[in-house]
Formats: sequence, C-alpha cells, structure tokens
Amino acid sequence: MGSQIGRASLINQKLSDPSTGVNLVRVSGPGDPHDAPLTTLAVLSEEMRWRLYALVRAAHRPVSREEAAASTGISRKLAAFHLDKLVSAGLLRARYDAPLGPRRVGRTPKTYEPSGADIAITIPARRHDVLADILIDAVRAGATGQDPRSVAAQAARAKGAEQGASRRERLRPGRLGAERALTVAGEILDECGYEPERETPTQLRLRNCPFHPLSARAPDVVCVVNQAYLGGLLDGLGATSVKVVHDPEPGTCCVRLTGILR
Repeated sequence: MGSQIGRASLINQKLSDPSTGVNLVRVSGPGDPHDAPLTTLAVLSEEMRWRLYALVRAAHRPVSREEAAASTGISRKLAAFHLDKLVSAGLLRARYDAPLGPRRVGRTPKTYEPSGADIAITIPARRHDVLADILIDAVRAGATGQDPRSVAAQAARAKGAEQGASRRERLRPGRLGAERALTVAGEILDECGYEPERETPTQLRLRNCPFHPLSARAPDVVCVVNQAYLGGLLDGLGATSVKVVHDPEPGTCCVRLTGILR
C-alpha cells in the first residue's frame, strides 16, 4: 500500500508542478504504440483506483463490481464509478459476462479485466523499445559471418525509411527544400523524444538521446544504429536536401541534421 500511495503522490506532484516539463505518457496496447495525455496516468492518482487496478490485475480473470466492492470495503456504486474511470483511461476493459451458476433475474453482470496497455513515463523521453525492435530485426536478418553492427545499421535504416515514408504518404508535401524538410523532420523527431532545437534555418540540433543510457554504455553500437535510423527517416521523407552529421555533445544526441542549400 505504501508504494501505491507514493506513486500517487508522485503523479500529483508532477501534475501540479509545471517546472517539471512533463506533458506526455506513452500508453501502448496490442496495436501500435501511441502517445496520450498525462491525464491517462493521472487517473491512478486516486488511491482507491490504484487499489482497484491492482486488484483486477492480480485476479487473472474478470472481476465484477460486487467483488471489487467487497474486496476494497466500498459500496458497489463507488466501485463502479472508479472502475469505469479506469476503463475510460484505457487501463481496464469492461464486458458483460453470463454468470457461471443459475441465471438470476436482472442484467448480466459487468466485469472488468486489464486492457493489455503498457504505461511508461520517462523524463526525458526514452525509446528503448525502438532500439530493441531494430536489434531484433537485425538478429533475424543477419547471416552467418556478417558484421553484427552492419546488419543492425541496415535494419535501423529500413525502420527509419518506413517511418519517413509513412509520414510522407500522409502529408504529401511534394518536393522538400532544406528548411521545409528540417521542419517536417523536426516534428517527427519531437514525437520520438529527440527534443529538436532549430539553431539556424538549416541546422537542427537534437537535444536529447532517446537511447540513453545505452548509448553511453555502447556508443559504437547504439550511435551507429541511431545515425542509420535518422538517415533512413530522411530517405523515407524524400528529404534529399538534409544530411545527418555526426556531432556529439555531452548530454545530447550524437548527431545533428543539416540542410544542404542548392
């Protein structure tokens, strides 16, 4: 219980203190990961909701409102209120289950179970899941005798190109000059946690490394993968007027994006 209260207090602190700069929580389920407002996680700042969420997760089966109320010592109506809040936040899912015994008069009971969502909040942003996907693809694609780092770089470039092409398909930006290409790339990289900063019209500095501290532990692997990923992203965007430049600074990403004026 103490750890639950501690986590709830932390959420409240983050919500009330704008100096922390926290505004996003990643919530991912069986489909594609997506970003959602911090209010998704803030639903759990209420201690009773922590207890109910933990109860449902620990049950490993659908839990009814009556069971939840009895286990937590609150009324059925209050349990239903909190459980439905958790459903609205994407943390639980609800359904109507037929009772196992003889059918009673009245409505089929509503039950709750975990939604399958993963919740993560990191300050600053970390995207180790992206790095893991790339390395898994590299392991699957690699042939005997190939240099592992080269295979990882190829997988990273392919992943970046896929993401860039997907964004280009949605935007249909036409031919991208250097400044417009940096703007579009910056929007994508901001979503990915790189914290891009436009130093000049043709220079984009990436102030955060989403792969830290792994990049500090193995820069010869992670930085190679990162540069290949960003290069692939530009390829997919059709941003031929921008290049990836190796330019490490302490506490930032190892590269910057530079526009090529023609």
